[in-house]
Amino acid sequence: MAATWYQVTCDVPAQLAETVADYLADLSGCGVCTENRDVDSFSPDDIPELAIAQITCYFSLPCRIEQQLAQITGFLAALPGYIPAAPPRVSLLGEEDWASSWKAHFKPLAIGQRLLITPSWETGRQDEGRAVIVLDPGMAFGTGGHETTRLCLECLEGLLVPPPEQLEQIKILDLGTGSGILAIAAAKLGALQIDAVDIDPQAVIVAEENCALNKVADRISCSTTPLEQLGDGYRIILANILAEELVRMAPGIVSRMAPGGSLILSGILAEREALVRNGFDPFPLSFEASLAAGEWRCLHYRRLP
Repeated sequence: MAATWYQVTCDVPAQLAETVADYLADLSGCGVCTENRDVDSFSPDDIPELAIAQITCYFSLPCRIEQQLAQITGFLAALPGYIPAAPPRVSLLGEEDWASSWKAHFKPLAIGQRLLITPSWETGRQDEGRAVIVLDPGMAFGTGGHETTRLCLECLEGLLVPPPEQLEQIKILDLGTGSGILAIAAAKLGALQIDAVDIDPQAVIVAEENCALNKVADRISCSTTPLEQLGDGYRIILANILAEELVRMAPGIVSRMAPGGSLILSGILAEREALVRNGFDPFPLSFEASLAAGEWRCLHYRRLP
């Protein structure tokens, strides 16, 4: 197989991983892979912190790889707090290698107590009684790894615990569905009536494909229907979008909630939590909880009777 790509891997202090990943993405013009820890545990408390992160980028041939390496080495050396763990490593890949090598960075991910997200190429992982969501990375947000998605899933899991006959009556709205992961999780946890909407047609296509992949397409309606054209009576509304958009859409969101229904808001930086809470204060809602993961927040409300 003829080599068509240079693969360059850098070991950097974990606190510099995001900075280095952004630089390598710009320099290579391709995406980068950041090492995803493969641990055999369902508890975040059992996962040790990494001191060194592994960042991998790719350059297509022909390429003056020596010049690229010189630029990378110079950039790293100039970073405050950078202590070289090892020089950048270079290897050659063929098209087939390139197509599959990035998959090593997407591993099964346990969420909460009852969910497991896994890419389609991972087989043989024990689900330990969890509902399995098969989700391949695509051109839409939401693979479960980001804090905002995980917080939504954990909150949703806590709400979908009634007897099955009650779950069948729960109507759910996933607003800004992206990959469809929240809607799929709701279906896997027993809900039968789910609307998944997004303003991006490409996201809707991805969501529909993921619903079919998970065999829950009969429970989920994916569309680009605007919020103002949706019905009401939703027992659960999920909205994992920007804080400013949540505030702008607050009247339309709350008006579509059923009395006693739950609202899960995410995509909120800690510094924007007050903005969102102030934006929803005028409405007939009971504030239930603020869930935190790193710099992100997820807010849970209930609609007053």
